[in-house]
Amino acid sequence: MPKYKDVIDLYDDRGKRIAKDVPLEAISPLRNGAIKRLASMTKRTVAVNLAGIENALKTGKMGGDGCIIRGKEIDIPLVANASKIAKAVKEMVQVTDGDGTVVELKSGGKTMVVVVPEERLSAGVEYTTGFTATAAAVTEAVIDQFKVPMYKANMVKGAVWGRYPQTMTFLGANIRSILEVPQNNEGAGFALRNIMSNHVVALVNRNAMQGVALSALFEQLGAFEMGDAIGPFERGHLLALAYEGLNANNILYSIVKKNGKTGTVGTVIESLMERAIDDNVIRVKETLPSGYKVYTTDDLPLWNAYASVGMVAAVMVNVGAARAAQGVPSTVLYYNDILEHETGLPSADYGRSMGVCVGMSFFSHSIYGGGGPGLFHGNHVVTKHAKGVLIPAVTAANCLDGGTQTFSAEATSGLFKEVFGDLKEFSTPMQVVGAEAKKIAKKV
Repeated sequence: MPKYKDVIDLYDDRGKRIAKDVPLEAISPLRNGAIKRLASMTKRTVAVNLAGIENALKTGKMGGDGCIIRGKEIDIPLVANASKIAKAVKEMVQVTDGDGTVVELKSGGKTMVVVVPEERLSAGVEYTTGFTATAAAVTEAVIDQFKVPMYKANMVKGAVWGRYPQTMTFLGANIRSILEVPQNNEGAGFALRNIMSNHVVALVNRNAMQGVALSALFEQLGAFEMGDAIGPFERGHLLALAYEGLNANNILYSIVKKNGKTGTVGTVIESLMERAIDDNVIRVKETLPSGYKVYTTDDLPLWNAYASVGMVAAVMVNVGAARAAQGVPSTVLYYNDILEHETGLPSADYGRSMGVCVGMSFFSHSIYGGGGPGLFHGNHVVTKHAKGVLIPAVTAANCLDGGTQTFSAEATSGLFKEVFGDLKEFSTPMQVVGAEAKKIAKKV
């Protein structure tokens, strides 16, 4: 028997129904195999820049800007011998035949994608095993293949690993994971929340609906990791994932479609209110002498999910019209502010989305202007407080940006599109998660 009474229909990014009458738990990261694969591939997959390693060894430039080591340069045809390196790396990383290890070359041997087997991560406790195992294997493979002498072997290590361990991070490394090092996480469970919005934009090829879904999956996986989705709070996170991220009951798609041509933030709120009233999520509690209606609800988590859907819809309509992602913090702020005034109920994430966007506008492009909205994530000092529902809205805006940002997804995250682009769990998560939910619905 399912734990919760909630039953939903799942729709894709075109408003087409994927699954009907799905128990809410069928989209739980604890039950849905597609979500589990998403998490697994995220921590197991790394990209190796073989062309970068070759250039670093040839020039002595490694370990970040301004670091050049003279007199120990090594000129080796690494890219030309990429297939040999790949074979050696696979032999070292693989545990058993058929264990899921993948080592493949892209861009004519300039890039190598490595998927470390699950057994290696199971043998430890940190997700960094994917990075460290690959980095060590590449270092060994280069030294062995080209018979690098003892007193130059440290150059290979520097070209691969970067300046680590002199730095906390792998500064200047020619291996990249989509996950940051644990030391850069704000606390327990923040690893998957520390994937910046631009990376997601690149993975979904600027499809706003799919971007919302992927960001919501990363954010809600983080909620389960950090203990937020335990006990009475679990249902709230699942509802937010379902409605905001996976277009449950086609609410997100239908509101955006209805308001897409001539709508505003205000009309989106009107559409959301109509749907919430029709679905018996909210009702009038009292009418004041002025005629102002105060609403109430018997299901705050479900209302929060609806409010979060409206927030994303408002961003899609407003930023979609401007084609400028800089409007996302102000859109989020004023959507939620108007919604609270209109209903008398809490806004998305119980006010936290609205609260953090005051700071987000300052840090993203205002007086401070340290970086555009594409650089934000759920681990950022400004946005970390809004858990689960804010970053999907930010990603929607970045998907719809028409090239106004200094730091575009193409500039910051093109490598990850190359690495993960063939994996449907990342490019079309709505379809993959929905299909898996349909498959396990009766088991749940």
